[in-house]
Amino acid sequence: MPPSAAPAGPFFSVIVLNWNGKDLLGECVGSVLAQTFQDFETIVVDNGSTDGSVEFLRERWDDRIRLVVLPSNEGFAGGNNAGIREAKGTFIVLLNNDTAADPGWLSALSGAIHRHPDAGMFTPKILNYYRRDEIDNTGHVIYPDGLARGRHRLEKDDGRFDEEGEVLHPSGCAGVYKREMLDQIGLLDDAFFAYGEDVDLGLRARWAGWRCYYVPAAVVFHKYSATTGTYSPQKAYLVERNRLWILIKNFPLREIVLSPVHTACRYAMHGRGVISGKGASGRFARDLSAWRLFGVILRAEAAGLAGLPRVLRQRRENRARRRITPAQFRTLLRRFSMSAEEVALKD
Repeated sequence: MPPSAAPAGPFFSVIVLNWNGKDLLGECVGSVLAQTFQDFETIVVDNGSTDGSVEFLRERWDDRIRLVVLPSNEGFAGGNNAGIREAKGTFIVLLNNDTAADPGWLSALSGAIHRHPDAGMFTPKILNYYRRDEIDNTGHVIYPDGLARGRHRLEKDDGRFDEEGEVLHPSGCAGVYKREMLDQIGLLDDAFFAYGEDVDLGLRARWAGWRCYYVPAAVVFHKYSATTGTYSPQKAYLVERNRLWILIKNFPLREIVLSPVHTACRYAMHGRGVISGKGASGRFARDLSAWRLFGVILRAEAAGLAGLPRVLRQRRENRARRRITPAQFRTLLRRFSMSAEEVALKD
């Protein structure tokens, strides 16, 4: 008799990344394990926590999860990459530890995957955990200088966003990625550490010809920035530095040349936010100072420029994987774009 085939892996590998989130894990991991669709594995990656998270996980779910313990904090990118390398699923699901999934979340995603078999990415409807009639995001939209934010963020979940359809790419908060696609384009960029690595991954996938679909029937509730904080100097620094790398690494040359004009418009809107108290800049200036915000931006731009030799090498490497033209990529950027006012003045 011929040897029996090796057993297939699970349909989904759900990866929960944790850093000092012991108080968040009970609800998050519990909601994953309670899914009605059960063809999945759960991998929790601990990013060097010091709050007893590892002991809690082992005591509560040692026989139901796979635990990857890292000796230090490797950031969102490094931590999730460690989980992806351990994963055996056909589809990789990245899930923040500050979330709770609806019981039918994976079932709805499975249905969408079967409806769109050629797609490489999927994103659920992510709602505000505390105000469950409010959208956190339905995927991402992007500004012409590389800065992205949640699509439909802060809009009311009143039925307007219940149609399944194509979006630019998922939010890393609860993104779904085909393993075949990741094998082709590579994993998250470790150098980003945190913020924007999901944007970079999504744009690389788009260049390679992979589509992304929004699945409104798949619902996740998000405690926004519960792990990292909402308006910290470190977050502002990483967001601004990484958006420059996203731009240089992924945008067509014409858009890169024109981007300083768009950045100047965005900075002008941020200045308006500082004066009016609106948006992230307004809150940052109120809680810290406008001068400190200015210093953070300067430091981020300098660090972004210092990293350009590496980013330019990656741009050349990624060019070989492109399956769409610059004109087609520009169409995507326009289709899923946002204004300077939206990026600067909305929370």
